[in-house]
Amino acid sequence: MRSLENIRNQSFPVKTIDDWKEQAEKSLKGKKAELLQSTTYEDIVLKPLYTEQDEQQVPDYPGGSDFRRGIAPLGYVTDEWKVAQKISYQTPEELKQKLQMAIEKGQTALSFEVSKNNSFPDLLAGLEKKYPFAINARWEQNDILKNLAGQYSDGTNLTGYIGNDPVSLFAEVGSIQEELLKERTSQILQADGKFPDLRTVLVDTTSYHNGGANAVQELGIAAATGVYYLQELLDNGMNIEKALSKMIFQFSIGSNFFMELSKLRAARVLWMRIAELYGAEAEARGMQIAATTSSFTKTVFDHHVNILRSANEAFAAVLGGAQYLHVDPFNELTGPTSFSERIARNIQLILKEEAHLQKVVDPAGGSWYVETLTNQLAESAWEFFKEIEAEGGILETLKSNWLQQQIATVYEKKNLDIQTRKQSIVGTNVYAKLDEAVPSQNQPIKIAAATKDFEAIPQRRLAGPYEELRFKANLLQEKTGAAPSVGMLCLGELKQYKPRLDFMKGFLAAGGIHPAESKPVHTIEDARQFIIDLKTNFVCICGTNEQYEQTGHDMLTALKSEFPNLIFLLAGLPEKELQAQWYEEGVKQFIHVKSNCCETIDEILSDMEVNSLEQTKA
Repeated sequence: MRSLENIRNQSFPVKTIDDWKEQAEKSLKGKKAELLQSTTYEDIVLKPLYTEQDEQQVPDYPGGSDFRRGIAPLGYVTDEWKVAQKISYQTPEELKQKLQMAIEKGQTALSFEVSKNNSFPDLLAGLEKKYPFAINARWEQNDILKNLAGQYSDGTNLTGYIGNDPVSLFAEVGSIQEELLKERTSQILQADGKFPDLRTVLVDTTSYHNGGANAVQELGIAAATGVYYLQELLDNGMNIEKALSKMIFQFSIGSNFFMELSKLRAARVLWMRIAELYGAEAEARGMQIAATTSSFTKTVFDHHVNILRSANEAFAAVLGGAQYLHVDPFNELTGPTSFSERIARNIQLILKEEAHLQKVVDPAGGSWYVETLTNQLAESAWEFFKEIEAEGGILETLKSNWLQQQIATVYEKKNLDIQTRKQSIVGTNVYAKLDEAVPSQNQPIKIAAATKDFEAIPQRRLAGPYEELRFKANLLQEKTGAAPSVGMLCLGELKQYKPRLDFMKGFLAAGGIHPAESKPVHTIEDARQFIIDLKTNFVCICGTNEQYEQTGHDMLTALKSEFPNLIFLLAGLPEKELQAQWYEEGVKQFIHVKSNCCETIDEILSDMEVNSLEQTKA
């Protein structure tokens, strides 16, 4: 009992941030703890540790003050987010069947690709009276609203949203259609009389997200676009509360979990401030959000990893407080199947029913890290919004290419980090599967503008450059009958060459290049025998720096003399003063952790292509 009493009386000494820094610097072997800080693409510095000193003043409950914690006092407990999986189909009959099945399997909103031939009453079979719409109509909104108005005598039962964002569509094609904007405003006003509870004004940041924009830019663009549409409605006689009730915002959710959930929270803070400045009543200032998992982060190769990416993004969207959520099927890029669509829908059902997120009110609220990040995003996005307005507003920044340049600058940073493998894409630039069949990729339908008024914002994916390399390698294999490969000349014992051999195998696999490993090479004759049997003209030397200096030079000189057509690579980066000698002896390039993987592999594949053409001519 005395030992139990002693345990009960134990207490832990109070620790300070300085105590933590001291321990952290010990584990860093004397380096400063500040080295653990990181800077995001939004130029926000993330600290390694957030404490009570970072506590922010936040609303006591969701649905209050700045709406960062959500727009409903009890969150999803009383207002569940809608499972709004966008259904793919080939025929109206297939859509009708899949809609019915999806509803039975847990879908709670009517979401699908639209076309001019859709006949809504026939397709929906009364479902529209029970479930809200969740449709980004893109170029078809005008026709759809006319269709609906002509077929429904009473539109009071229609809820949810059927909207589009012509400004984002203009950004995709590089042209502004002024007449479309005028017609759209008129159509929205008419639709309001017919469908008072249907939201028809969509602010969609997906185009900018897919162009490479960071979270601050997406938020600033959303605010500027929202203000543009809001002002259009007010100028045409709609009051502020009614205009706000017509609007919904769509965000793509990327891979940075805390940044993305904070993005949605910050979006509501920004919109509350704008609505307040317009004089809207407090209850009308809440932002409705439709979230979708990001196509920018998805890959064609090793596509089952996309399930993990989408689950992470969906989790962030829910914690961020979205009202509608679509999760892309893992094989969306090559053509979804009934299985992949089911898995995508079930991700949301698992978050609801097994993670119990529908039963927790604002699970991220009060987190020192999340609240700090929310404030930093909101403040930075407000400044970016003001920059857009100073440049003349959202349309003018597109016309002048100012906005495109801002986004391109961020994309280049992201792209460089991917190409140098500072940031990883599992299954693409790290851990690529060489035995994977090369899939055919679905090409999205693009509506080209007749004339370009400004630079279009390219719709990209981070994995795109590597996938082009894989397709290039596959095409080379089809031409030559053999997979592109590089011989790995392994110097010494396993423990000496393995670290760089493993690095090179992973490096080259990102571009579809196979390794051809030698046995341990101890002499020039060992190397010579390996090369004689080699079916490629490309050889990479793998070993330690000491081996390179002790035996590497003589071996390379001898091999280059006997096999002048071989192209030699060296794994690692020798000291600067030693590099010239290696180049003189025949090394074409050094491959190391700081190499641009994408550019290096592209150069190797191009050399292989030239080499194969020369052999064909010979």
